[in-house]
Amino acid sequence: MPEFRAWSELVAVPTKYVYHIPEEMTFQDAAAIVMNYLVAYILIFDLVSLREGKSMLLHSVGGGVGQAIVQLVRTVPNVTIFGVCSKSKHEALAATGLIDHLIDRTDYVNEVRKITTEGVDIVMDCLCGEECNRGYGLLKPMGKYILYGSSNVVTGETKSFFSVARSWWQVDKVSPIKLFDENKSLGGFNLRHLLYQQDGSEYVRSTVDKIFGLWKEGKIKPVVDSAWALEDVAEAMQKMHDRKNIGKLVLDPSMEPKPKPATPAKSKSKKQASEDKGGKKEKDDDKKAENGGGDDKKDGGDVAEEAKTNGDAEEGAAQVNGDGAAEKKEEPVAATNGDATESEKKESS
Repeated sequence: MPEFRAWSELVAVPTKYVYHIPEEMTFQDAAAIVMNYLVAYILIFDLVSLREGKSMLLHSVGGGVGQAIVQLVRTVPNVTIFGVCSKSKHEALAATGLIDHLIDRTDYVNEVRKITTEGVDIVMDCLCGEECNRGYGLLKPMGKYILYGSSNVVTGETKSFFSVARSWWQVDKVSPIKLFDENKSLGGFNLRHLLYQQDGSEYVRSTVDKIFGLWKEGKIKPVVDSAWALEDVAEAMQKMHDRKNIGKLVLDPSMEPKPKPATPAKSKSKKQASEDKGGKKEKDDDKKAENGGGDDKKDGGDVAEEAKTNGDAEEGAAQVNGDGAAEKKEEPVAATNGDATESEKKESS
């Protein structure tokens, strides 16, 4: 688990961040399982301490971490999952049978209220921004709100410092007194900070061992949406940016990049060609005017000589192209017909 630059062809990683994968696990599954299931396991069993009979609202349920959370939640009996995602993913996710209620992300607050007026026990938020205010309002007393990402803050068509600041500003400031009065909890988790800035390598290693144990028992299985060559990382990132993936996107160095469509040569339009021709003519006229009338005769002679030369060249080219083409074209025909005598005659003549 390198801190950065994991998309390079060659990556140097300190040994304390390297884990021995089970012999039966494929490399793609190994790449898909570690990051996602680490985050999911710590959220579910360490921060939330999920117990039987609870209810959970989960944003981006179709993503890699979302799918990991769903699988881990299903190891605890009688937990109700409200999965929020784009409408286009509902059919595929419904087929898994792991999510109790699939809700469109455009109006999920009202949809949840229609199903349960009480709200939910846990909200898992990887979006941030305005979703913090909406999700917090859905919490029951004794509920827990966990923020583990900021997708709405760091993605978008035109993101700048000001758009990021605006996203953060949209989040209501929650005071400790408010949490105390409402009997609610607010928590956050950042795996990178824990691992590389807060010396959590031993804790993370022990968690990885638990995850691999669950995998060996068949209780979890990483969901790989698609695998990509390193050269196609931009297309893979665009798919994730557009929220079209279900599960993890994996970069596989052994894969060949997708063939790129040929770009047609750009031809000048008639208008451009006419303008270029007119501009060239004007330059030639200006040049003649600078040289004076004495060059007219010389130019005329040069033109005549050039015409003669071009004429001879064209005639020769026509002869070569004509005769050569005829001979070249007729040779395979003669050979095909078995008429070698006729071909020899042409060669001798």
